[in-house]
Amino acid sequence: MSAQQIFDYLTSSILDVVPELNEHEFRKNDSLVNLGVGSMERADIIIMVLEKLRLKIPLAETYGPNNLGELADLLQSKSQIS
Repeated sequence: MSAQQIFDYLTSSILDVVPELNEHEFRKNDSLVNLGVGSMERADIIIMVLEKLRLKIPLAETYGPNNLGELADLLQSKSQIS
């Protein structure tokens, strides 16, 4: 699966958890913090994406990326290992 497809999963999951962002045009350099996403919402979003990707990795491994593009790249690399 490509990083772009994972980015699309991320944005759709963000909208499921934070529907107020439905007018936002997501970019790869957007950070969840700057979008106003709290830590509990972030965990929900990441869990949703991990389930879609059928990835089983600790949530702690997803805390390094600074933005959605980096997170998509990380998850894409993890999905190639699984």
